Amino acid sequence: MNDFGLDVWGDDNFVIKDDTININYASKPSLLKITKDIQEKGYKGPLILRFPHLIKKQITTLFDAFDSARDEFEYSGKFQAVFPLKVNQFPNFVDNLVSVSSDYNYGLEAGSKAELIIAMSKTPLNAPITVNGFKDKEMISLCFIASQMGHNITITIEGLGELETIIEVDKEFSKSIKNYIPPKIGIRIRLHSSGIGIWAKSGGYNSKFGMTSTEVLEAYDMLKKHNLLSQFWMIHFHIGSQMGDIAPLKKALREAGNIYADLKKRGADALGAINIGGGLALEYSQHEGKQARNYSLKEFANDVIYLMQFISQSKGVAEPDIFTESGRFIAGTHAVLIAPVIELFSQDYHEKSLRLKEINPPLIQELYDLWISIKKENAKEYLHDALDQMESLLTLFDLGYIDLEDRSNTEILVNLIIKKAIVLLRDENQDELKKLQDRIQEKYLVNFSAFQSLPDFWGLAQRFPIVPLDKLDTKPTNPSSIWDITCDSDGEIAFDRELPLYLHDIKVDEDEYFLGFFLTGAYQEILGMRHNLFTHPTEVVINFNENGEYIMDDIIPAQNLMDILDDLEYKTSSIDKRLKYLIEESSILNSKEKSDILGKLYLYLSENSYLKTI
Repeated sequence: MNDFGLDVWGDDNFVIKDDTININYASKPSLLKITKDIQEKGYKGPLILRFPHLIKKQITTLFDAFDSARDEFEYSGKFQAVFPLKVNQFPNFVDNLVSVSSDYNYGLEAGSKAELIIAMSKTPLNAPITVNGFKDKEMISLCFIASQMGHNITITIEGLGELETIIEVDKEFSKSIKNYIPPKIGIRIRLHSSGIGIWAKSGGYNSKFGMTSTEVLEAYDMLKKHNLLSQFWMIHFHIGSQMGDIAPLKKALREAGNIYADLKKRGADALGAINIGGGLALEYSQHEGKQARNYSLKEFANDVIYLMQFISQSKGVAEPDIFTESGRFIAGTHAVLIAPVIELFSQDYHEKSLRLKEINPPLIQELYDLWISIKKENAKEYLHDALDQMESLLTLFDLGYIDLEDRSNTEILVNLIIKKAIVLLRDENQDELKKLQDRIQEKYLVNFSAFQSLPDFWGLAQRFPIVPLDKLDTKPTNPSSIWDITCDSDGEIAFDRELPLYLHDIKVDEDEYFLGFFLTGAYQEILGMRHNLFTHPTEVVINFNENGEYIMDDIIPAQNLMDILDDLEYKTSSIDKRLKYLIEESSILNSKEKSDILGKLYLYLSENSYLKTI
């Protein structure tokens, strides 16, 4: 059995039972059964399954880790957290997030006006809201309105211009509202420390956000001058998403902790919180020894608490509350993309495709003999002979001495020999064999769009765990590439001999074969693009009743063709009329044929862009 690295990335959320991958929760249903139950309701194409219990698990794990660290070090500051909406704004996620986090006073972070409206309408009044990113007067005024509603909201200043606007809006609200309640104020600091990897530029002096030491001092003076120091209670920093190494965070914590202590001693008495931003990494790797994260959650929490306590005690200031905005960690695990394989493009390289003649060219006959007589003791020699003969035969084809059937037989026989040699020599782990896997890989055509559903793979080469939903009691042997159904050559997850994916040899015309793409709940949906006008897949929330049985809630079908065109500002009513007119005015159709074709057209227009296989 191949567990597809489940012990590396799975975090005990899924389990392999018999030949299927199952939810490790309640009745432990298989993803295959859930998928087929959804299909029976008429939903085809790719699916996104959401599991709210996994959202709750991540929140609980995060708070437990920090509470444990606070207890261990006898830390006096509190731990609080907010979810950054930019990671996943879809209502089926946000509504479940708010519901399952009610016991933790868990809040939301907004970085735009629209996100702020979501936060204002969804966040419980006692839970925190933080507002980051660049802001105009209108957005700042919305923050002040939220404060009058009773929200615990903090405006993070990104620049001195924003502070000037806050001062202006503060004066307007204080004059017009008798029992005016001002929002809290935070300052985002630009640290010298930076992260590592793809998102390293989020920190450091050249980062997009944050105020320099000079600007922080100017902001402090402005707050003091305009009697707003009593609202200044948070400093904020962020050094990058998906931090694989703990060392840059520790360096940033020391820097931020000393800035906090200096401001406290300077007279910022209300300052009582450090927001360490996001960056807590998920483990996406499927391969032992190739992990992307070199620390545990316990180490992460302990380092934050210990360093903040050490600096606070050294400088003689109160230990601050700790805020995090870890979105990927909270959202990533809850969603699984499931898509069916609809074709294998390299199955022509099978014995059944041979077109051998009664008399074959000598080199082809030799290839055939190599294939039927290859054994472990001669596999390496025969493999080299086959590769050499292939080059000779292709040269003969270019010169016109052999025909197309001979060339086809050459390609098939060499492919079969390579496959057999790799199996026979699999224990030798030779670089030569790894390289040859590139030549025999199977191309699995999967009914989804990488641009829509896995944009971080396309844009950043971020890999996601990929697991078949069944056949897991059988060892997969095919080195595999995955092709999506877009007409774009970038829509491919190519075989990587260093991080290999092996899938099963299947007959798609006889058996359905589904692939699950895991840890897709962070960023993928909202960053997904409608390349080729493929829409967001059908999404289904999977909950469990008191008997442990799963129930399908909040099914949102993928958009149909006309809805997509309408979103792009096409005048769909005009398109509808034009299509109908062209059919009705056709000179080659009789009235019954026109009616039949029109019926088919409207049926197809009501479907989504993904391929229909049955």
